[in-house]
Amino acid sequence: MNQSEVRALCAEILAGIAPEADLSALGDDEDLREALDLDSMDFLNFVISLSERSGLNIPEADTPKLRTIRGLVAYLGS
Repeated sequence: MNQSEVRALCAEILAGIAPEADLSALGDDEDLREALDLDSMDFLNFVISLSERSGLNIPEADTPKLRTIRGLVAYLGS
């Protein structure tokens, strides 16, 4: 996945979790949980959906790597 594909996937998933979320206004290094006011369950649901939609097994230990757009792109990108 390239950066635009990762952003699109994240926006799609977040639309169901936090419909008011606007990824286009988010900096690459901003913490998603803080910037989008996601609680721990919202973020867990986000990670589970990422895993299901991307086909990647995302272990709990890797979730801190997914807290920013840059981290998501590095983790999910090719």
